[in-house]
Amino acid sequence: MRIAILLYPGFTALDAIGPYHALAGTPGYEFAFVAEHAGPVSNGGSFTMEAQMGIDEVDMVDVLVVPGGLAAIELAQQGGPLIDWIRSVHPNTQWTTSVCTGALMLGAAGALKDVPATTHWYCMADLAAYGAIPVNERVVEHGKVITAAGVSAGIDMGLLLVSHLAGIDYAQAVQLDMEYDPLPPFQSGHPRTAPAHVTAFVKGMYDQMLGRT
Repeated sequence: MRIAILLYPGFTALDAIGPYHALAGTPGYEFAFVAEHAGPVSNGGSFTMEAQMGIDEVDMVDVLVVPGGLAAIELAQQGGPLIDWIRSVHPNTQWTTSVCTGALMLGAAGALKDVPATTHWYCMADLAAYGAIPVNERVVEHGKVITAAGVSAGIDMGLLLVSHLAGIDYAQAVQLDMEYDPLPPFQSGHPRTAPAHVTAFVKGMYDQMLGRT
């Protein structure tokens, strides 16, 4: 049984590392990072991870995790080998999951058609464009598809997924091992609670980076 986290240039580090920390030791499953080609994959900054396998070596996975990042928005729009690969493996997975804008890659691969799903708050309209039913929740489960909202929600998704794979007690042990007991210093993690000027600043930043101004 194989768990694979997909990497691509420009992925958001925590989107991959959060679920990895929850999932990597799941009993009965082997784990691999997969990319278009095996080898180092940069997040576009100073952080690089190693993909043990290329997509041409993997024609089936039991659990797929697709992290997000600004690059995921472009990959979803452009299509290409990674989207084709997601489309090919999704029908035979036990679970197909995403974090943040990774949901847009699932959508581009046809995995979210008429499926309730979530993503980063900035990209809810993009998600709807792929035929998904946007749900403003931190983690959304529908059938074998689990999607998580922005970045940190990938940890929540990973723990939920572990509970399905290995049971609630094991998932709780993983959470305790991580000491995942969040108490953020500010209540500004979503537009529903963040000050309006902070939301406007972040939205403007994304608009500029994506050329949407």
